[in-house]
Amino acid sequence: MRKSQDRVLRVQAQLTDRDRLLLDWLSDHKVLTTFQISHALFGSLDFAQRRLLKLHQLGLVDRFRPLRAGGGSYPWHYVLDQIGAECVAATRDHTPPRPGQTVVRKRRLAASRTLDHLLGVNQFFTDLAGRARTAPQAQLERWWSEQRCAEPGAFDTTLLSPVRPDGHGVFSEGDRRVAFFAEFDSGLERPRVLLNKVSSYTVHAAMGGPAWPVLFWLPNTAQERALHDLLTGLRTSVPVATAARDSVPNGACAADAVWLVVGADDAPRRLLDLADLGEPAPDVDQIVDLAWPTRIPTPTHPLTTHRPDDV
Repeated sequence: MRKSQDRVLRVQAQLTDRDRLLLDWLSDHKVLTTFQISHALFGSLDFAQRRLLKLHQLGLVDRFRPLRAGGGSYPWHYVLDQIGAECVAATRDHTPPRPGQTVVRKRRLAASRTLDHLLGVNQFFTDLAGRARTAPQAQLERWWSEQRCAEPGAFDTTLLSPVRPDGHGVFSEGDRRVAFFAEFDSGLERPRVLLNKVSSYTVHAAMGGPAWPVLFWLPNTAQERALHDLLTGLRTSVPVATAARDSVPNGACAADAVWLVVGADDAPRRLLDLADLGEPAPDVDQIVDLAWPTRIPTPTHPLTTHRPDDV
């Protein structure tokens, strides 16, 4: 039988649904580390490493590893390679990028000064995806990037919205659903800048945009207190909640009871509890079920033991 000469057609037959989801994520969210991919989609680091190596060998993904300032290196950072970009473009009926464009995109990501911020935002959402993978009734129904949120009409407003969140999501568990805007602070933004963001969301709601909870994922409790002090007494039409990463227990994530609602004096609330404060979550046309990877059969061959410098 004659073999297809089209490289996209050749590799598509080897892709699982999980592979396609990963390629979509890399197209939309640019870069993910080995640990983020493993936690969100696999559950087994060894299995994730082997599959990522296969996708790399097929030319679907590329990877780079930044050096640590104090010595050593970070885990592999995965980005979309040319064939992967062509596969995503085919599924979306888009014109694929030229090879030179893909090369430039990869180099810019590796050298970007905002790489840590981007990875922080992606960590927020891959943690939610990991929770959805392990909790039978939980789903991360929507994960939009900053670029997707900035598209005209993204939130059904007739005018260009003044807000540009770091991400937007819809998370559900059972019959409860919450939509939210995510703002990730790496510690470089002053509280006044965050205050201006809240004002922009108020304008957004006045323009007809949805008044979903605005979540500030802050680096420490000191910055969290400073923001609450600034927001005390400020009238806003959107609910605001904060969480400090240095006070989040090990193993917990944004889905857990870590959110302090501005203007309330009760205990920290779960993400789903914030649904009572804002407008209802929108209908999602295509719900991505992240629980299915847990049903993948265990490989019959022995798992390869990983070394720390292999991840």
